[in-house]
Amino acid sequence: MKTIEFIPTNYPSDLTDTQWEQVEYLFPQGPNSEHHKRSLLNAVLYLVNNGCKWRALPHDYPPYSTVHTFYRRARITGLWEKALKEIVGETRVKAGRNGNPTYGIIDSQSVKTVYASEERGIDGGKKIKGRKRHIVTDIMGNLLSVVVHAANTHDTKSGIEPAKRAFQDYRSIKAFCGDEGYRKSFEEVVKDELKLRVDISKKIQPTFVIIPKRWVVERTFAWMGHSHRLSKDYEISTVSAEAMVRISHLHTLLRRFYLS
Repeated sequence: MKTIEFIPTNYPSDLTDTQWEQVEYLFPQGPNSEHHKRSLLNAVLYLVNNGCKWRALPHDYPPYSTVHTFYRRARITGLWEKALKEIVGETRVKAGRNGNPTYGIIDSQSVKTVYASEERGIDGGKKIKGRKRHIVTDIMGNLLSVVVHAANTHDTKSGIEPAKRAFQDYRSIKAFCGDEGYRKSFEEVVKDELKLRVDISKKIQPTFVIIPKRWVVERTFAWMGHSHRLSKDYEISTVSAEAMVRISHLHTLLRRFYLS
């Protein structure tokens, strides 16, 4: 197999040597590779972090078509999910916790879409036409699952799928926590099908009050806000929108826990 030399670039979103070491084993060089996988990954991170178009990637990265093919193949094979799950486990261990979470916190975020994308709707409560990003995190704010769907679907129904996905990947989960929007259908399905407890937090007061555990998932949404690609939902398909959320969070964890 030919040796591909990594050519460093100098963008703030690029992985440091330490950060690359944490994920290098997940992105092995293929026998016919023309570009270093670190360069391809850095290009994807640049796009998510800066919110540019694929064609607008800087020219010192590999060609945009090659970068998109790398991103798409990783999405189809589930590599982004695998990479995120590995780093979530390592992050928990690094923080002195068990690698497997036992508590899931669920919430959604309504965002505008910019194209005639699949699965669009109007969130009447927030007056937003677009989609919802439904996420489950652990008590550290690590992303356990994400589902993107039309914004007009109520949380008590649309929250079921992300909860099922989180439990499928993390059988160690023993309970979920959500706000009052998850009463009835969500509670019933989680209790009946997953055999898990659902803790419903009280309605937020009109004054500033920190709700125990609930603030964690809001912080995760705030982390997502640092990725300009997520300022709106720019993706045509929901699977691509979900992948962008995973990549953003993967990058966040690498930067938070592997600084050098």
